[in-house]
Amino acid sequence: MSKFRTALRSVLLAAMLALLSLPAVAQEKAAAKPAATASGVYYEIFVRAFYDSNDDGIGDLNGVTAKLDYIKSLGVSGIWLMPINPSPSYHGYDITDYEGINPQYGNLQDFRKLLAEAHKRGIQVVMDMVINHTSDQHPWFKAAMDPKDPHHDWYLWAKPGTDLKAVSAVGGPAWHRASNGAYYEGTFTAAMPDLNYDHPAVRKAMIEVGRFWLQQGVDGFRLDAAQHIYDDLRTDMSDPIALQKNVRWWSEYRRALEAAKPQVWLVGEVARQNPDDLTPYMGPLNTVFDFPLATQLIESVDQERNLGIGGGLEYSFAAFRKHANGEFDDAPFLSNHDQQRVMSQLDGNILHMRLAAELLLTLPGHPFIYYGEELGMQGSKPDEDIREPMRWYRNGKGQGTASWKDWSSGDDATVSVQAQDADPASLLNLYRKLIGWRQQVSALRDGVLHDVPAADPHVLAYMLQDAQSRVLVVHNLSREPRVFELGSDAHVASVLLQTEEGAVLAGGKLSLPPYATVILQ
Repeated sequence: MSKFRTALRSVLLAAMLALLSLPAVAQEKAAAKPAATASGVYYEIFVRAFYDSNDDGIGDLNGVTAKLDYIKSLGVSGIWLMPINPSPSYHGYDITDYEGINPQYGNLQDFRKLLAEAHKRGIQVVMDMVINHTSDQHPWFKAAMDPKDPHHDWYLWAKPGTDLKAVSAVGGPAWHRASNGAYYEGTFTAAMPDLNYDHPAVRKAMIEVGRFWLQQGVDGFRLDAAQHIYDDLRTDMSDPIALQKNVRWWSEYRRALEAAKPQVWLVGEVARQNPDDLTPYMGPLNTVFDFPLATQLIESVDQERNLGIGGGLEYSFAAFRKHANGEFDDAPFLSNHDQQRVMSQLDGNILHMRLAAELLLTLPGHPFIYYGEELGMQGSKPDEDIREPMRWYRNGKGQGTASWKDWSSGDDATVSVQAQDADPASLLNLYRKLIGWRQQVSALRDGVLHDVPAADPHVLAYMLQDAQSRVLVVHNLSREPRVFELGSDAHVASVLLQTEEGAVLAGGKLSLPPYATVILQ
């Protein structure tokens, strides 16, 4: 035993010396790199709906802090907080103070406490950064009503000949009349006037906002409406100049923030359904949300068929790596705060919900889970009804339950943390199991994906390989048992992990129970 301890001390000492010999920036990157056992999964939280610490009906930052142990129990590596800045709206996507905290959620001290407690648990914190537009109540926009004020040029104003009936990139009116009689551009709504990113002062101001939050200890940003910095009108959606200007801005933004914090992580919202539209943003940003994949995953689960997921991902991921100089990071998800909840998209089918989770959490990159998804919460439009209070208790009510609105989905007592926490067969514990797999098998997080064609259209298979591990992932997408014949080049010897007992590997064939996911090594 003493020899072992001596050898261990030598190894640790060598590792410490190697770290200390790195340049200062390299040391910071090495220290900030997630541990080898990190899952890479992120958990999206609408603070208003999550946990109410002061019994005023509104979830708050101290409520998130109070539930960090629950979040830690999921095995996630980080959380994404929807907007926490002051805003006149319930959702917060029209900001009035970029360096402030919504007083309904708490204050800067509360936020710093959340950051400290999250980091103690190895949980990173990503803030929503909403900088395509401000609120029409922002002091900048109020000052901009005066054409002589410097802030006037921070926004986009109609000129002689402007088509005031133009349709915005998201389908509504692009131009809105201000109180001074002039027309301004607002891609989303009149309450959200677009900023003018051709103005150097705007670019500088937004970089300073990012630096401010990095100084507080934030680990990264989810960049709202990343494609709409210049993609404002419907006619801009296929405009290469608008795309080029978007990419140029985000490249500038990333360089500036990395100068302040080298390991800052940036994930962009580029809501396009063609994977080729995502590729240009790989490199300027660390990654973007994979909207095309979300659609394909849900459709494949709903139809119980392989709709070409493996081949499509192999092509897309290769393009992402090439464009990002060999780096790769994807951000798959099933649904978010702008979409019908995935359980509702799947018509409440719990078996399909479980299968969707299995697909999501066995793909490389940084999967995102929307709060309550791990319980099977339902929710359909309008937006308020997909952002409802987190269900902590069987009876729906109890300490910390937000009450800013009531539930509309009709979920029963089984859709709650209290009901599912100790049930090994629950959806919640399936999520924990799958996330745990990612901690156990590095290829599930970091592996290069190679499609493995299956003759059976109800089977999806792909190989994942990184420097530490190589696994074959096989999904039975159907309600019937399936047999998957392994090719001679599969080079797998045993079943490593399985979601449903009963998978058998023998004679070059894998027998799969219904809706089962199996990891072979």
